[in-house]
Amino acid sequence: MEIEKLQGIIEGILFTMGDSVELSKIAAAIEHDEDTTRKIIHLMMDKYEAQDRGVRIIELEHAFQMCTKKEMYEYLIRVAKQPRRYVLTDVMLETLSIVAYKQPVTRLEIEKIRGVKSDHAVNRLVEFGLIEEAGRLDAPGHPILFRTTEEFLRRFSVQTLDELPTIDQEQIESFKAEAEDEAQLKLDI
Repeated sequence: MEIEKLQGIIEGILFTMGDSVELSKIAAAIEHDEDTTRKIIHLMMDKYEAQDRGVRIIELEHAFQMCTKKEMYEYLIRVAKQPRRYVLTDVMLETLSIVAYKQPVTRLEIEKIRGVKSDHAVNRLVEFGLIEEAGRLDAPGHPILFRTTEEFLRRFSVQTLDELPTIDQEQIESFKAEAEDEAQLKLDI
């Protein structure tokens, strides 16, 4: 196998693993002895330094790791300081609506309303800071109760939950009728 291909394989291994990888494992992966593998990696290290790249390979006690050059930290900090943007999917919006209007609410109650598992949506909403734990229900298993947060109010530009839009009774009756029709269709099939 030619040297460039071996270097590409090693680069892929080190990049993917993230942590240090023992020389013996790299050597086994490229099917070469450790001395040859070490020489190939040292060639790569020299090449990275000479080409003014943003990454480098370091040697740590019989292991190697790909990492960012210290000269790049200033630029990484600029990216890391940027606020994280997140996208609310339809599933998350539906789950968030249930929490907002029914709070405090358990995951089981959310799933009963949605008709499907909601673990992922609830976990992501907690991660995004839009909902939080609000204690535990005094029932068997003591399930966690969820409520919206101040971040929810900020993001949706409302000062209190009372400002959330209300659904008029005619719409509720219309939704109920649609759901009953849909349920009847499923029974007929």
